[in-house]
Amino acid sequence: MPIRVFVYDDYTDRRAALKALLSLSENFIVAGEAADCSHALEDIEKTYPDVVLMDINMPGVDGLEGLKMIKENYPGVKVLMQTAFDDSEKIFTSIKCGASGYILKNDSPQKLLQAIYEVYEGGAAMNPAIAKKVLDFFKPQKIKNPLSPKESEVLSLLAEGLSYKMVADKLGISYNTVNGHVKNIYQKLHVACLGEAIAYYYKHLKP
Repeated sequence: MPIRVFVYDDYTDRRAALKALLSLSENFIVAGEAADCSHALEDIEKTYPDVVLMDINMPGVDGLEGLKMIKENYPGVKVLMQTAFDDSEKIFTSIKCGASGYILKNDSPQKLLQAIYEVYEGGAAMNPAIAKKVLDFFKPQKIKNPLSPKESEVLSLLAEGLSYKMVADKLGISYNTVNGHVKNIYQKLHVACLGEAIAYYYKHLKP
């Protein structure tokens, strides 16, 4: 059973080249094509592809908006993002919005076909340079701790899953004192909630 692929790209010549490439293999079939994502939901409903090959930078409704629409309404459809640029912000936005992979337009045709197959099989295809950026992003980055020793202690205990009351009991201080420390932590780390504070702790402060 060939993998059904829908191609989004605003360049007619590139769509033609991608369709020709896919047609050369009996493992793939072109389910449809479009120059932007103006009618993304209709496109998917009519053709229901296994994998969408999505250009990010398109006039009108671009690939990121198309990705969001598709994943919200057809979560089972895999979306493989493509761009000519190695853009960190768009990489992370794509991943957060549910993209199954992210490759560059200058990747070889063989890599492209392999990436489509990988995301179809449930994998996460990614250009090596992009994979390194993702790993670097999630790698702990130690910085100068802006918190006082007591605030650091409070945050480390909260990060372990203790409640405010449990932290108060453990440190021999009042609940209100813990609450005051937490407010200071939010202000110093420029975060708005405990989840953000704990994420900051694990990325930047954890010994």
